[in-house]
Amino acid sequence: MLFASIVLVLCAFNANALFVSPPKDPLPLIEKVYPEATKIGDKQGDPLVWPIYKNDEILGYAFETNDIAKIPAYSGEPVNMLVIIDPKGNYVDAKVLEHHEPIILAGIPASKLDDFAAQYKGLSVTDRLKVGGNKTEGKVNIDGLSGATVTVMVMNVAVVKAANKAAISLGIIEPKSKVIQPISTIKQDVFEKASWTTLTGDGSIRKLFLNRDKVDQAFVGTTAEFIENAEPNQKQDQFAEIYFTLTDIPTIGRNLLGDAEYDYQVKQLKPGEHLIALMGNGYSFKGSGYVRGGIFDRIQVHQNDNAISFRDLDHQRLTDIYIDGAPKFKEMSLFRAQDHHEFDPGAPWEFELLIRRQTGPVDSIFTSFKGQYDPLEKYVDTPPAIYPEPELTLVQQVWKEKTPEIVVISLLVIVLLLVLFFQDVLVKHPKFMHQLRHWYLVVTVVCIGWMWGGQLSVVNVFTFLNSLMSKFSWDLFLLDPVIFTLWCAAAVTIVLWGRAVYCGWLCPFGALQELVNVLGRWLKLPQIELPFAVHERLWAIKYLILLGLFGLSLDSLALAEKFAEVEPFKTTFLLKFDREWPFVIYASALILINLVNRKTFCRYLCPLGAALSFSNGIRLFDWLKRRKECGQPCQTCAKECEIQAIYPNGEINMRECHYCLDCQVTYYDSEKCPPLKKMAYKRRKNKEHEIPVTEVA
Repeated sequence: MLFASIVLVLCAFNANALFVSPPKDPLPLIEKVYPEATKIGDKQGDPLVWPIYKNDEILGYAFETNDIAKIPAYSGEPVNMLVIIDPKGNYVDAKVLEHHEPIILAGIPASKLDDFAAQYKGLSVTDRLKVGGNKTEGKVNIDGLSGATVTVMVMNVAVVKAANKAAISLGIIEPKSKVIQPISTIKQDVFEKASWTTLTGDGSIRKLFLNRDKVDQAFVGTTAEFIENAEPNQKQDQFAEIYFTLTDIPTIGRNLLGDAEYDYQVKQLKPGEHLIALMGNGYSFKGSGYVRGGIFDRIQVHQNDNAISFRDLDHQRLTDIYIDGAPKFKEMSLFRAQDHHEFDPGAPWEFELLIRRQTGPVDSIFTSFKGQYDPLEKYVDTPPAIYPEPELTLVQQVWKEKTPEIVVISLLVIVLLLVLFFQDVLVKHPKFMHQLRHWYLVVTVVCIGWMWGGQLSVVNVFTFLNSLMSKFSWDLFLLDPVIFTLWCAAAVTIVLWGRAVYCGWLCPFGALQELVNVLGRWLKLPQIELPFAVHERLWAIKYLILLGLFGLSLDSLALAEKFAEVEPFKTTFLLKFDREWPFVIYASALILINLVNRKTFCRYLCPLGAALSFSNGIRLFDWLKRRKECGQPCQTCAKECEIQAIYPNGEINMRECHYCLDCQVTYYDSEKCPPLKKMAYKRRKNKEHEIPVTEVA
């Protein structure tokens, strides 16, 4: 068996160069993606980005995730990726440059990671990307990688965060506010008769007033400083006076336009469109650009980050207004803010007037002045702002997605604790006890093992020890909720009862071996048991394997992971036998041998069991009952123990016991336990020799 393990490891050492991930030079990869590129600029900026040129044209940008979003993966080291985006923010390509993932190195070809990274092509940095799981509205799902879910989820977070930061720094996308404010609606049933004085007084109609001195000051220090300057006695003269308002509000629009015109104008509006009225004297807000090109180049409306410009199709000349007390205006216009601008009538906005001074036949200098408009609450219904829940961390996302698995495992642990606490009652019902145990093992194999990949490994132990010796972080272990939960269950049961409980009930490979042995016994196959002296010495093999792997892990965790293929766990549960033939033959042989010998691997080769057995000295409880006759002279339990964990002297070796409770079934069985049979026999004899008591009258 030991020879076969060594052969397997040697085969694994050369299988498709699985264990080597040398760092790749990103520049040749960029050149391969852009063969037409004439220049790749130096990595620069914050964050660091390579600009890619074809002559003077920017073809795209490339960056490494480690430079922007360095997120540790399962190994504790990040997966460094090259990401390339185009000037519009679309992913052009993504390549793995370097990784240190021991699970990947032990069984998954590097091409699988490349296939995962290739899924980003054609997606946008604005997409909300999610690895695997059910399709969610507003998110783009990309396929995960079986056996490396945690790794690819970390990779996805690194790619998305790095791309987002790079795109924002390059001006490709704008950072978004996390608070969502739904668009307000105008109260169409709110109206009151009002005069010009009333509406300008309460802020329903606002004014931008400029005198000539203020305009002259705006051009100081420019080439237009002395062009069209006002004389000293003209400084306080009016340059422009412009009133602006939102006209589709009933109280404003009906008072300004009259009922008939208001109804007509509002009827022409599409959903989401609004009317802005401008009324002015002095400097023309129309200008002449709309005559030449249909564009009003002197005015804009700003709301949040949105700048609204108007064309002639958005404009109507206003011939008259009917409100009492209004002054005369040289220009009056209605401008339509189209629905695609998503103008919010309940949010503040600004009117901007651009003023130009000609400095030459073609050249000119611009300056601008803005007037603020704050809508009155009485005119609009403004829904409350939506404050999105804080974005979940990667650990929180993983645990949320794995909630069903965690609930089931927690229930299994609770059932196991109940079995242990009430074991003295359950073992008195052998048939029920055996059926309960067999069904429990089936759930362990199918759910924990094959469905969720929840097989603990000695590599987990080395990762934990390596983390303690370097920079410890719980996030590294919390990234796999199933494994973390099982380790918690193992830790609790180890402290209370020793390692036997995990190995006997919660280990998927151990459960699979036991069920195969149950099948072999049902088929009445002959069972092979080694002499106890030989069996006892073979126990040492797993401890020697553990010490060898531990020594390797001190030098290189990846190297220890490679030789930890003595455990067939990845082949059986993580990769489901979908790998190179030496691994499949090895794992299959270890499973099939259980038809004639129970838990061969657990007894002699398992380094994880050896590691857990070192905790046996700290266990608090010893609930496996023994009698003084056990071992001297009775050997019933020792012979019935199917993993030979009971010494000939009757003592149970808790380092090797798997807590199957078969010995406790025998302990309470008066038909099988010789001491009980002897006591029953004595009671019968005593009863037979009892002298009946006769009553004397």
